[in-house]
Amino acid sequence: MIRTPLTRWFDLSTPIIGAPMAGVSGGALARAVSLGGGLGMIGVSGAHRSDFITEQCAIPAESEVPFGVGLMVWVLADRPDLFEATIAAHPSLVSISFGDPAPYVGPLHDAGIAVATQVNTVADVERAQEAGVDVLVAQGTEAGGHTGRRAMLPLLQEVLTLTDRPVVAAGGIATGAGMAAALVAGAAGVWIGTPLLSCTEGLNAPALRKRVRAAGGDETVLTRAFDVAEGAAWPDRWPGRALVNDFSRTWHGREDELRQDAAARQSVIDGRRTGDPAAAPIYAGESVGLVTTERSATDVVRDLDASAEKALRAVPKLLG
Repeated sequence: MIRTPLTRWFDLSTPIIGAPMAGVSGGALARAVSLGGGLGMIGVSGAHRSDFITEQCAIPAESEVPFGVGLMVWVLADRPDLFEATIAAHPSLVSISFGDPAPYVGPLHDAGIAVATQVNTVADVERAQEAGVDVLVAQGTEAGGHTGRRAMLPLLQEVLTLTDRPVVAAGGIATGAGMAAALVAGAAGVWIGTPLLSCTEGLNAPALRKRVRAAGGDETVLTRAFDVAEGAAWPDRWPGRALVNDFSRTWHGREDELRQDAAARQSVIDGRRTGDPAAAPIYAGESVGLVTTERSATDVVRDLDASAEKALRAVPKLLG
């Protein structure tokens, strides 16, 4: 069994956290990750109502497994109800990312809830430590969804020199060997999203999961085009890594023009509603080429853990 500060803190059998992907990671996916021995997370966006949090958190809670909730700072300013519902659900971990976590750390700690935040720069690390965050997630640009522009491994190494708090590696990890590499580099665990995009418990549509399984690792783009089309108020510093499709081929890099084209913007909104891969944003990371089957997240986590342990046991063979 792999033991790290993360597994000891949350009583896990493997140091794997399922990324809180809004629109994909609901209660069923979180429960499946946790049943595999990791820590499943529920993703919350500004489009969700507070009762979504209550309903989805009840699913892993009823199975008596640890779980977490992921919130976006820039959303919470106008949606305090989401934060209140999260505290009421009493998850083991709450991720407060994409903005300053400071206003939220105290209330979460007062409720006995641990706090994580994703960091993409050195300045993010300094802000997180000043805020009293418990777990730092070093998220590389390889990651799917909204992310920064630094590669995971250089960022991880630098973050580890700046803090003595547990650091979790995020971005590009989809095999046991990749997980082992992050742990050997000093991470206390891994944060996976893309490997869970084709899981049977996900909230994403079957057609979108099928597109994920067909995609290669060189078919992603880091873009703001989808956010512009949907009118999402994401801060400019966090573009989204998504699968290339007809819409992004046309509009990536032409966001100013896109703002003036109502029909093009509507095509993305309609595509998300209908699950059309040609127009809908399918946020996925550069490890997407390794996702080729549809199966339970429990199996994904268990297989990742087993192969990571095998890779770690082979490490001494590298020494003469």
